[in-house]
Amino acid sequence: MKDDALPSPVQSPLLSEQAGKAVKHGYFTRKGGVSDGIYRGLNVGLGSNDERARVEENRARVSAWFGADPQKLATVHQVHSPDAVIVDGSYDGTRAEADALVTATPGLVIGVLSADCGPVLFADAEAGVIGAAHAGWKGALGGVLESTIGAMISLGARRERIIASLGPSISRRNYEVGAEFVERFLEKDPGYAIFFSPSPREGHAMFDLPGLTTKRLADAGVTAENLDLCTYADEERFFSYRRTTHRSEPDYGRQISAISIREA
Repeated sequence: MKDDALPSPVQSPLLSEQAGKAVKHGYFTRKGGVSDGIYRGLNVGLGSNDERARVEENRARVSAWFGADPQKLATVHQVHSPDAVIVDGSYDGTRAEADALVTATPGLVIGVLSADCGPVLFADAEAGVIGAAHAGWKGALGGVLESTIGAMISLGARRERIIASLGPSISRRNYEVGAEFVERFLEKDPGYAIFFSPSPREGHAMFDLPGLTTKRLADAGVTAENLDLCTYADEERFFSYRRTTHRSEPDYGRQISAISIREA
């Protein structure tokens, strides 16, 4: 198996500054994995057609970066829903059908997978409550971010203390959509027109998913940032579903963004 050194995740300045030593987090790139071919690097997608042993080794490396056992890495079976689940020390590896996780359990690592959709990590360090959400266009429009915040508040977080950081996702300059896609958003809110700009192709537009995500977070009353990392443009560091589709490749890898409350 290929051994591409060790995982080297990107970190959020906002989370690092405000959550400090109470929380550890990382937006993992392709670096540090054992997968090969179209999955080269740190592919953690259990739903991909990569060799299962390689995926499990990659996930174990993510866990090890947090100083946690592999069984402490909690993820969900993502279905582009608005649903968030709360996990605790009883987590047994079951991946519920949902698109966000929230916990107040120190030592448990919660993570979401992505390959163009927006991974958002949340923290209220004072309350000791964290969240992770997978926000593609459908999840962001449907309310997955607000569901995550609501679940955090149910565990004792306070809205005004929650900070959220959007990690690597596809940027407006690489996200072309059709007229029906645009109409779906404008029917929801005509003000969403700001997230679309002209495309070189007639009848198409360029869509600003990160802009929509950060606006929804701000409207929900939390402090938010966008790391402004484009998955499509940066093949060396990130997997991209759309890039794979444009190349007619048979499958694609997934990166993980994860967060954990440090144990005392």
